Amino acid sequence: MIETNGFQDRDRAFRMLQVLPVLNDRFQDSESFRDRIGRRYALLPMRLISLDSSRYVLTNLAGEYIVLPKQAVRQLVHHELDMTSPAYSELKSRHFVLDGDSSVALDLLAVKYRTKQALLANLTSLFMYVVTLRCDHSCPYCQVSRQSMDRHAYDMKPDVAERAIDLMFRSPSKSIKVEFQGGEPLLNFALIQRIVERVKVRNDSERRDVQFVIATNLAPLTDDMLAYCREHEILISTSLDGPKELHNQNRPRPGGDSHELAEKGIRRVREALGPDRIAALMTTTAASLSRPTEIIDEYVRQGFSCIFLRPLSPYGFAVKTGLVTQYTMEQWLEFYRTALAHIIELNLRGVPFREEYSSLILRKMLTPYATGYVDLQSPAGIGIAGLVFNYDGEIYASDEARMLAETGDRRFRLGSVADDSFEDVMLSDALVDVLSETMTESVPMCADCGFQPYCGSDPVYHYATQGDVVGFKPSSDFCRKNMAVMRHLVHLLEDDERAASVLKSWL
Repeated sequence: MIETNGFQDRDRAFRMLQVLPVLNDRFQDSESFRDRIGRRYALLPMRLISLDSSRYVLTNLAGEYIVLPKQAVRQLVHHELDMTSPAYSELKSRHFVLDGDSSVALDLLAVKYRTKQALLANLTSLFMYVVTLRCDHSCPYCQVSRQSMDRHAYDMKPDVAERAIDLMFRSPSKSIKVEFQGGEPLLNFALIQRIVERVKVRNDSERRDVQFVIATNLAPLTDDMLAYCREHEILISTSLDGPKELHNQNRPRPGGDSHELAEKGIRRVREALGPDRIAALMTTTAASLSRPTEIIDEYVRQGFSCIFLRPLSPYGFAVKTGLVTQYTMEQWLEFYRTALAHIIELNLRGVPFREEYSSLILRKMLTPYATGYVDLQSPAGIGIAGLVFNYDGEIYASDEARMLAETGDRRFRLGSVADDSFEDVMLSDALVDVLSETMTESVPMCADCGFQPYCGSDPVYHYATQGDVVGFKPSSDFCRKNMAVMRHLVHLLEDDERAASVLKSWL
């Protein structure tokens, strides 16, 4: 179940979480003011969630947290907490309480909150170009309807790419990331070259900070492609699911040499572009669950400094083949905890390595800055964080929305490059209506959750799994995963000094 603060008189407690008019009588004499400082404090807005049977996690608007015994929390909300106690001093320094000594606290809290929300002003900076649906792999968990190598009708046409570029530069974002996807995008490398060159020419006048990324399995990689990527500073993203037999099982291709080609490609990219120009993603299948340490060790062996642990997504072939039902979220969470423990132990042994999903959450927990990760944004990051230009010119709110459309459901189609402007797309009912329903600050159960400042909303996921963009939180695996991961990270930060030192080093 999704937990809230655990108080029977929750409504009364949250009514108390309002700023009291403690500054209204600032014109009283100094003696009266000093007397008041010693006996009164006001609660600033906060949320609560149980950490374990004896403690709560409290979070404020800016995402700062503090862990307190349950009895101290009860004293706090009833204005009975000793104002000379260490707990009160920590609450005051982190903007959970306000007293006569801290009239500047509201301004500081506002600055921190504004910093956390700054990404919203950088509207739509990621643009994904699906240059082809053709692919040489037949991964059973693939999220899209891949096509065979000879089906060129599923390649993006140059005129579609040109219109997509025009629309992309209508975004007000100062930074633009162009990501080439598929299928296998290297199978339409000529169009990638055309887009890169058109974008660079356009950017001579636009003066944006532009970055290019190709998401590829590396199998079709040639020396000419590498030379072009070096010349135009293109980054590479690939897939690596673990050791040879596991990777080949998860990602089959003719010849059964997927892992061999990936390993060779990774080495060639590093030699040609540099050691930090390639990143890898893995997907957890049922076959992966018993091998978390082997998967981590394979990433270390391949020279990577991080891994992004992620479960299967409920789209495309993963649904058709039944893979998404082959394990539960609880099983994945056990896999995650075991993998994270191994990663921490590696760090303690002097091997720098981090888990990226944990790092994203830790950044939200421990720094004043937000992340650009779509799944951890409120309102949802679809559309306002990134857009997808499908091979046929259709525009989707996210890569997952495009994957859902490949199965026949176009709920999150926002328009077409042939018919719609950037303004039409961003103000379409298909996007605005969803965004208005995905503010976790007001979504039922999210609004009361102590982990709300760190979480986000995934309307495509909830629509695909529950038929509703908001979703029913008690049975949502999205919520179950995030709450468990966040609770585990807080436990490590609070209760394991050695683990905490590792986690903080990732920031």
